[in-house]
Amino acid sequence: MSGHSKWSTIKRKKNAIDAKRGKIFTKLIKEITLAARLGGGDVEGNSRLRQAIAAAKEENMPKDNIEKAIKKGTGELGGADSYEEAIYEGYGPGGVAVLVEVMTENRNRTVSEIRHIFSKHGGNLGENGCVAWMFDKKGDIVVSKEAVDEDRVMEIALEAGAEDVKDQGTELEIITAPEDFESVRDALDLAEIPYLSAEIAMIPSITVSLSDEQAAAQVLKLMEKMDDNDDVQHVYANFDIPDEVMERLS
Repeated sequence: MSGHSKWSTIKRKKNAIDAKRGKIFTKLIKEITLAARLGGGDVEGNSRLRQAIAAAKEENMPKDNIEKAIKKGTGELGGADSYEEAIYEGYGPGGVAVLVEVMTENRNRTVSEIRHIFSKHGGNLGENGCVAWMFDKKGDIVVSKEAVDEDRVMEIALEAGAEDVKDQGTELEIITAPEDFESVRDALDLAEIPYLSAEIAMIPSITVSLSDEQAAAQVLKLMEKMDDNDDVQHVYANFDIPDEVMERLS
């Protein structure tokens, strides 16, 4: 299973832990706030805000929290936080490419923390552009095979504009162009097909196989620590860990 798919699966389990719930909400509120600041509070006219709200609802964020974040972004509550976005790139153990998307009000603090996490877990922070070329922005929707008819999912997704439907063992991964993401997700909603996650993500076009158990464990720890950082919104990597190695690590 590819790094993006494997990490998405691990992160979903991680996010299910109640102790992490506050951290998830903080990241989602940041995204809603910035989306509203950049594109306004009209959900119909702001696709980024629409996607951020959908992600918040998937995590069962209360409606009041969502509305407050929107008003904070539009300045109705006295001004928005001065968040800015940045992308950091580097390498993990085994030459794995790592792409880190952050939202911060203090770039100096954030880049110092990102560099420290890389160094502590067998990686290093690289120059801008060193790994970004290995990733493509895509819509990514994951459906559990247990709850659906696979042929029906493929038919609905492809008819709605999906580029591909990949078999990922116990799951189906639907890949779309960013501009077709919402139409595919809406088609699944209309057909009442449940999905485990739906997001715009950076999907690796090149993968690095990690058959060495120690390197694989280090990469997963690096990903976990990045994701735990308050300023990190998303972290992506291009590792591919064989199933037998994952079984030993679990």
